[in-house]
This record gives sequence, C-alpha cells and structure tokens, in this order.
Amino acid sequence: MTLKFILEQVSQLLFEPVLALLVALVAWMLVALGMFLRSLASRWRGHRPAVGRFTRLIDAAAAQEAADPDLRIEKLLAQAEHGGLRNLNSVRFAVRAGPSLGLMGTLIPMAAGLSGLARGDLPALAEHMVVAFSATIVGIAIGVVAHMIAMVREGWLRQDLDDIRLHAERVLRAHETAGAKEGA
Repeated sequence: MTLKFILEQVSQLLFEPVLALLVALVAWMLVALGMFLRSLASRWRGHRPAVGRFTRLIDAAAAQEAADPDLRIEKLLAQAEHGGLRNLNSVRFAVRAGPSLGLMGTLIPMAAGLSGLARGDLPALAEHMVVAFSATIVGIAIGVVAHMIAMVREGWLRQDLDDIRLHAERVLRAHETAGAKEGA
C-alpha cells in the first residue's frame, strides 16, 4: 500500500462527512439568519435587551451597601463584553468554515472526476463536477452571509458596549458624588 493510495482513501472517506457538515452549516446559517432578522427588527423598534439587562445590573450593583461598587460594575462590564463576543464567535466560525468545507467539497470530487476522465467516463466526470461546483457555491454563500451578519452584529456589540460603559461611568460618578456629600 503506497502513501498515495492511503491519501486518496482518506480523502474519499472525508467526502461524505464534508458534505454532511456543509448541509448542517446551511441549516445553521438559516437559523442564524432568522435570529439576525429578528434582532434587526427588534433594534429598529428601539429594543436592545443587552443594554437594558446590564444597565439594570449596574444600577443594582451600585445600590448594594457593600464596598467597592466599581469592582462589581467592572465585572459586569467584562461579562457584557464576553457574552457579546461569545455570540459573535459562532457566526465568525461560519465565515471560515463555510468556504473551507466548500473547498474540500470541491476538490475531493474533482479528484474522482479527473480519474473518471482518465478512464474516458465522461458521465462520471460531469456528475463529480456538478457536486464540486455546488459545494463551492454553497460554501462561499455561507461565508458571505455569515460575514455580513458578523459585521452588523459586531457594530451592534460595539454600540451596546459603549452605551453600557457610559451608563456605568455615570453611575460611578453619581456614587462618588453621593459619597463625597455624605463625607462632607
């Protein structure tokens, strides 16, 4: 058994899982696109759940009697940022995985198609080339849609984090002013 034969067999073993992952990624992107459109409509109506939730948490942290409200608020800011980035990472994954799987789904059947061409089997070549180019188109489409969603959601995240940080700064200044008045 030669290394070339082993490599060809590994490549052929990957073909079905690659296509299955590509189809699963299409289904996932449809769900992600639906969630994005729902968020878009919600934002157009002025609803920004993350901002509302974290401003309430910041207000509650500042109202607690314990020392160091700034540390509690800083932790909440870190949680807001971490949660937003975690949500973005799933879409960013599709930006890279879609085209990569599409490329794999292109090259694997092209090898089989070229083998068919060498044997003079033109129908096999045509069948493999249809699958190859379909995988390319689907993979690129996934990447484009995911990239568009990621760009918009990244802008939303920046805007939300800026608003949450501004609220935190206002609350901390108000807390400091109240503390200075009590101490005077």
